[in-house]
Amino acid sequence: MAGVEARSFDTPDETRTPDKTKIDVVRMGTTSAARFAFEPGWKWSECIKPVAGTESCQSRHVGVAESGRMHIVHEDGTEQEIGPGQAYVIEPGHDAWVVGDEGFVGFEFESRAAEEYAKG
Repeated sequence: MAGVEARSFDTPDETRTPDKTKIDVVRMGTTSAARFAFEPGWKWSECIKPVAGTESCQSRHVGVAESGRMHIVHEDGTEQEIGPGQAYVIEPGHDAWVVGDEGFVGFEFESRAAEEYAKG
């Protein structure tokens, strides 16, 4: 691998498109990053749960929100709404949904989430 590498999410290595969802994955060496785009009306428990087959999202998310707003409810009782420009860490065991009429776009830097999220 080169000492510096840059990739565009406009030419991803993989794209996944469950209901109201678009996940673009780019791979650089042993690292994967993803652009998560969720349409208005997206909710994990309705759009991804059928694909994941778990009661709550079991991915760990580390990323930054570019646009839109998302509300997260963790099984430990904590809740948070994230929006543009905010970095986030979301531990496994949560549900989430898009807030309002604007879609949510976030960039994720946890390689495991990039590789496994929304895969059947």
